[in-house]
Amino acid sequence: MATPLCDENKHVVVIAFPFGSHPLALLNQTIRLASAASNVTFSFISTAKSNQSLFSDQPNIPHNIKPYNVSDGVPEDHAPGKFAPVPVLVDLFLQASLENLEQAIDLAVKSTNLRVTCIFSDTFVSAPSLSLSHKLNVPWVACWPSLSISVSPHFYTHLIRQKFSDSHEPDKSTSLDFLPGLSHLRVEDLPHDVLLKPGEEHKETVFSKILASTGQLLPQARALVLFFYEELDPPLFVQDMESKLKSLLYVGPPLSQSHTDTHGCLPWLDQHGSRSVAYLSFGTVVPVPHHELLQVSEALEASELPFLWSLRDDQKSLLPDGFVERTRKRGKIVPWVPQTQVLAHESVGVFVTHCGSNSVIESMAKGIPMICRPFFGDHGMAARTVAELWKIGVKLEGGVFTKTGLIQSLNLVLVEEEGKKIRENALKMKKTMQIASGADGKAAQDFKTVVDIISCS
Repeated sequence: MATPLCDENKHVVVIAFPFGSHPLALLNQTIRLASAASNVTFSFISTAKSNQSLFSDQPNIPHNIKPYNVSDGVPEDHAPGKFAPVPVLVDLFLQASLENLEQAIDLAVKSTNLRVTCIFSDTFVSAPSLSLSHKLNVPWVACWPSLSISVSPHFYTHLIRQKFSDSHEPDKSTSLDFLPGLSHLRVEDLPHDVLLKPGEEHKETVFSKILASTGQLLPQARALVLFFYEELDPPLFVQDMESKLKSLLYVGPPLSQSHTDTHGCLPWLDQHGSRSVAYLSFGTVVPVPHHELLQVSEALEASELPFLWSLRDDQKSLLPDGFVERTRKRGKIVPWVPQTQVLAHESVGVFVTHCGSNSVIESMAKGIPMICRPFFGDHGMAARTVAELWKIGVKLEGGVFTKTGLIQSLNLVLVEEEGKKIRENALKMKKTMQIASGADGKAAQDFKTVVDIISCS
């Protein structure tokens, strides 16, 4: 892609939300932008812990991206950060974010000797990003790294709360058909904070307040950049978002690929037949409840299917006595896998997932059906969309792991004739994504628009 001529002395400050998979998605997108706009300087701001992890794992960072650390907001007299619950860490970060981000930006300006010309940030730090853009008199470009449809409820938080305020406990199966294009979603799929009732404002966290203000903040952004493909979203949803924003741009997901296979997952997969292996991974943020771990273990042992399980060591110690030994010949449990390559492997037939956006998109891109056990945030919306809109997987009955439920789902997707349509749909989705990501797709055009915005602002 040709670099616009107006990119001289341009300095884009990239502000990450330093939790979960958000920083990696934003960095990978920044790498794409930095490669396309090679004369633009990008200052990537995240916490020291986040930056150390990100930049040590990325061997090919373009020369025009430099990391800068921002305080995590944890006071010195606070309990050690690693022992604090994630929601507490999120609120501490956001409470102090504006002042701390100003300090990090000052450092970036002094180091580069370039004034800031654009703020490019995760929507989860939208409030301080908008304030900074006003103070610096520069455009703000907001990014939504999660599945695109999951932004919609945050535009309608007040309406949702109002609609269900009269019922003590709303029917979880009620359709959200008042959200344009999202009638397949149910009340139970919504993030917990969206459903707070009048009088429960005291339960709101700093984070939930920021998300609830999304509908007021994002229309002030120069553009909202979605890490997805417009071709896969409901047209009514797209039209609704376009009516609310200055500009809605789909640039596609920045799929990453690890170059290491520390635990020998790929050679192990080579030993198994086509589409025969169940791959399991539930993210790094929330541990699977112990009783559900036991159910998963019992289901895997009873199914007699080969499986590859990415499981943290602290959770591995909670597995039933003798399980690892009894399943050693057909099962492999490791603390980390090169997920993109695993999902691309011919032997993998199903992905048992928490439905984090990165995992869902990577599975879609490789044509692998999913069995969904959502945990929090946008997981419920993703799981419902996988199962009922795209029909490329199933959601576990009751939304939790049971031995019977997991065995039935594994057999359905991997073995039974009834699951053939799901498998076919997953392969069709892979082809659709390949077309959408091509040079003639909407994502290529919108990506060029983003490059123009940051290069010519």
